[in-house]
Amino acid sequence: MPISVIFRGVVIIMLLLVIGSLFSALGSLYRQKGQGTRTVRFLTVRIALSLALFFLLWAGFYMGWLSPHGLPQH
Repeated sequence: MPISVIFRGVVIIMLLLVIGSLFSALGSLYRQKGQGTRTVRFLTVRIALSLALFFLLWAGFYMGWLSPHGLPQH
């Protein structure tokens, strides 16, 4: 299996984790009515996952595992 296919799978999983963490924070905020630290922890996890995803995408473009589509190649 090519590395680009595996890399795309990892990116999709990371995106799902970011979205899951965001909805977990929303549920925690709703249940605790703003009185607690679980919401902050979920949002901190979301930020960490988003940063990790950003650097993962940057590394993927740098290594050539991902390439932008629709842009002219010169």
